[in-house]
Amino acid sequence: MTYCAITITAKEKAELLSIEDTAMLGPQDVRGRTVCTLVSPGTELSWNYLGNHPDPARAFPNHPGYAAIFRAEEIGSEVKDLEHGTLLLCMGEHQSMQQRGILDVVAIPRELAPQEAVLARLMGVTMTTLMTTAARPGDVVLVAGAGPIGYLGAHLFANSGYDVRIVEPNSKRRETIQRSGIRMVYPDMPSDDKGLKGKVALVVECSGHEKSVLDGVRIVRKGGEVVLVGVPWQRRTNIFAHELLSDVFRQYAVLRSGWEWELPSHTSDFRPHSIFSGCQLAMRWLAERRIPLEGLISMHKPSDAQSVYQGLLHGTAEGLFNVFDWENLNNENQGAV
Repeated sequence: MTYCAITITAKEKAELLSIEDTAMLGPQDVRGRTVCTLVSPGTELSWNYLGNHPDPARAFPNHPGYAAIFRAEEIGSEVKDLEHGTLLLCMGEHQSMQQRGILDVVAIPRELAPQEAVLARLMGVTMTTLMTTAARPGDVVLVAGAGPIGYLGAHLFANSGYDVRIVEPNSKRRETIQRSGIRMVYPDMPSDDKGLKGKVALVVECSGHEKSVLDGVRIVRKGGEVVLVGVPWQRRTNIFAHELLSDVFRQYAVLRSGWEWELPSHTSDFRPHSIFSGCQLAMRWLAERRIPLEGLISMHKPSDAQSVYQGLLHGTAEGLFNVFDWENLNNENQGAV
């Protein structure tokens, strides 16, 4: 089988290429043409587009991708109660065909547009923090960074009854988050706010900036948490570890990773929360219109991947979320053959 895939062939060079795949359809698998795929800017820019791989020899070529919506067109013999043509979410790459085990997909509600449904995967990043934090509804939660993950994370906590505040230096993003209904937005960490300092239960750090981490530790209440969701891809300051360690000690702060895979992939006895249960909750909230998305999603042709990544790299991309539309490509018989 031949299909098309966005391929990073060299540093800052994205191409749409044909790929040969010999994978057979397993009895519990489902396969079909891709409808759309979502770009995760942080991971895809640093790891894929810029090739920041620990082993430079393995950096290129690579195939980026984070989440995909596809149609169930070939269904394994052991898969039950799945209608042909059902739209499914998976953790898929930017390619014209997807194949996954039935346990690793989530059905899309009929009333939800695919380009909105695909965001459920990105919501899962901060869903882990929501499921594991010691903070409780009514507590103050400060989200640092209102990029795609921070924006969705802020609304996850707001929907759960928390008092959500956001720190975002970009004025355009501050306007976007305020229009979405979250009013308390700051251009930088409100360290001098006497009404807030020492009252924050949780800082969800989504920027990957070490100064934001240090400021977060300094503003939380005694025993408060600072969760590192944003990846520190590069050093940005001359902050010494001693500064951070001293404040962690004196604040009795909990500083921990926001690694989403702290949760298991699937639920089991005594472990009711998982990556996929969080994804299902995110999908439900999207279908219930609890996450404001109007005007925030930009659709692109897969053949325009190079310009999309360049726009994200240089901060000129339109919209908060960037999605590749594969349906036209498939309809023109340029997808799977």
